Amino acid sequence: MATALITGGTSGIGFAFAQELAARGRDLVLVARDTARLEKVAADLHETHGIEVEVITADLSDRADMMRIAERLEDLSRPVDLLINNAGFGLHSTALNPDEIELNASAIEVMCVAVFILSGAAARAMKTRGHGQILTVASSSSSIFSGNYSAIKAWARTFSNSLALELSGTGVTATALLPGWVKTEFHERAGINASKLPGFVWIDQVKLVRTALDDSAKGRFESVPDWKWKIALFVGDHGPRALTRWFSKKLTASRKH
Repeated sequence: MATALITGGTSGIGFAFAQELAARGRDLVLVARDTARLEKVAADLHETHGIEVEVITADLSDRADMMRIAERLEDLSRPVDLLINNAGFGLHSTALNPDEIELNASAIEVMCVAVFILSGAAARAMKTRGHGQILTVASSSSSIFSGNYSAIKAWARTFSNSLALELSGTGVTATALLPGWVKTEFHERAGINASKLPGFVWIDQVKLVRTALDDSAKGRFESVPDWKWKIALFVGDHGPRALTRWFSKKLTASRKH
């Protein structure tokens, strides 16, 4: 039975991945900070789908916890065939506020350093077996300039693409997921006001995860789950930089209200 390890697997996009994979009969390893929530989600998924769910309580801003998960990924006696780097949180912050230095440093640890360490561990084990998939949740924000969050997700996107190239011909793939706006508790937790966004910009979670899993299985370097966001990313990546800067400034300003 193939096994997937999901960081941040008890809420938001991570939980949507867990539900979809469980429905497909995949055994899971779920990583999150809240032990009680982990155990409840694991019990529910096991009861509903009959799969095995291993839980690991870990804070991926802590280096020792990162290394524990890395060791689990490299355990050849309990192979993980799919790693989903999902753990993260939104940032509604500014580099000008000294009170938010630690928050931003933690974000870099969780969404950059942990992704680097866990992906490397998974890639080594998967390469030994000759197959495996690494799926990293980046963001459409990677193509614009919206604070440290955009910078972090641009790093995740670039790293995933670089890893995919390094793994070419090994049977192991790396895919960056670039979602747009997805209705989860993510924005509320970050203090981001998304109430004025039009309905058409939102992406359904089920569509998102199914598209991402299909693209990962096909070995695609990037997964964008909706044609509207494919267009937006194309403009962000290839359009005039002045336009991207203008849009980024407007978006950032709108979130302050």
